[in-house]
Amino acid sequence: MIEVTGLDVTFSDGRTSFHAVRQVSFRVAEGGCFGLVGESGSGKSTVLRAIGGLIERWMGEIRLAGRPVGPRRSRAERKLVQMVFQDPYGSLHPRHTVDRILSEPCTIHGLADVDRRVEAMLTAVGLPRSFRFRYPHQLSGGQRQRVAIARALILEPPIVLLDEPTSALDVSVQAEILNLLGDLRRDRGLTCLFVSHNLAVVAHMCERVAIMTEGRIVEEIDSAALGTGAVRDPYSRELLRSSEGYLAELADGLAR
Repeated sequence: MIEVTGLDVTFSDGRTSFHAVRQVSFRVAEGGCFGLVGESGSGKSTVLRAIGGLIERWMGEIRLAGRPVGPRRSRAERKLVQMVFQDPYGSLHPRHTVDRILSEPCTIHGLADVDRRVEAMLTAVGLPRSFRFRYPHQLSGGQRQRVAIARALILEPPIVLLDEPTSALDVSVQAEILNLLGDLRRDRGLTCLFVSHNLAVVAHMCERVAIMTEGRIVEEIDSAALGTGAVRDPYSRELLRSSEGYLAELADGLAR
């Protein structure tokens, strides 16, 4: 469902340039969940934004559902892949109700039966229908992120890009959102690309993981290898050590 080959991204202001992503390649099978993990500035979110059509210039090849796509996308191509952003406080329009936030994508793409879709999505993400006419400031961080997930899924995309969707939340709320994403992925047959700086989160969500630093993938492994520490690259080992304490805390929350 997702094929990335030799992806290169360079940002430039005309005087200086920054090579953010360097020859990144990976594949995600239909229904799979693939993780990109690394510290801030490693290039993982830039990869996600290129796949989502949010970066105007890049080199290489991106194929979605078997079809090549470019930086500029048709409406149908944009409907194919949707994104959940990191910050639930910044990704929702503060002056729009939940109803408008969820209805707007349906209107843009000409979907029928909008009322039914909105109510069904609220139920799917575990929010009461009474939340439909609330504003973002009336919701908690976890509730806002549930709305953001509903917004991404209301167009019924086969591919969902997740840009650190739990990093701004408390650990207990993170576990709730991760469990919700896991249920939605299973029930809807979603293909997911999950970006995080934390190996523990990615190990829970993904079958395979690519570890990035300085714009490159240094290692690609099965997520099961993270639990045993079976990584080869020195950067991967350091990143794994930094996640050890958090892994136990997250696992406890997920088990509740």
